[in-house]
Amino acid sequence: MNNLQGLKTLAWAQVRRILRIWIQTILPPAITTALYFLIFGQLIGSRIGGMPGYEGLTYIEFMVPGLIMLSVITNSYANVASAFYGTKFQKAMEEIIISPMPNWIILIGFLIGGIARGMLVGLVVVLTSLFFVQVTIDNILLTAISIVLTSILFSILGLLNGIYAKTFDDVSIIPTFVLTPLIYLGGIFYSIDILSTEWQFISQLNPILYIVNFFRFAMLGVSEINPITGMVLILVFTFVFFFIAYSLLLRGVGIKE
Repeated sequence: MNNLQGLKTLAWAQVRRILRIWIQTILPPAITTALYFLIFGQLIGSRIGGMPGYEGLTYIEFMVPGLIMLSVITNSYANVASAFYGTKFQKAMEEIIISPMPNWIILIGFLIGGIARGMLVGLVVVLTSLFFVQVTIDNILLTAISIVLTSILFSILGLLNGIYAKTFDDVSIIPTFVLTPLIYLGGIFYSIDILSTEWQFISQLNPILYIVNFFRFAMLGVSEINPITGMVLILVFTFVFFFIAYSLLLRGVGIKE
């Protein structure tokens, strides 16, 4: 019961933080998504027409799942990375460490914040997209599962970033120089079918490509890559990085140094 109460307290603190600063956490993705739809969807997409290999889908319809994943990935990652490092910076981590909460409770408590923000922002992006295109979901259950799994995975990765971060600059290095390029080269705005053979091979080394296509399959029922590969990849990465994050917390890496 004490562990459950501790988890509820820590998780609610993370969620309350998201809602308290909603102008920074919820509003920007809606504005950014609207701009993407306006520029790429309405202005450029109207000239592109249908997507090659995706009969019946316009460019803007093809782009919707990618933009949702873009928001889910970046926000779930950023939330946990900044929240965990912020807790260290404010010296509040010491209070959490000396509490009777086990490390797995601390880990899950922070992850819930990232998952909540990822799902909330994903919903906001879906609602924003309704102003530009008629959104149809092929498999609602699989779509929800995909968003939840992706939020969990990138919340864990954000936690790892927060553990190793020593300054606020360290929190933004990985998203800026690693995560963002992988996302934008992950098939959000284009199909890899239009790429040359060499670039298709390079793109297939990008794990984001499989995650985006798994979600596109769940939402639209189409994918240029076997969607099972994307789902397996997410599950494997989630278990591996969860174990790594838990091991680091047990050893006190980044919080007892």
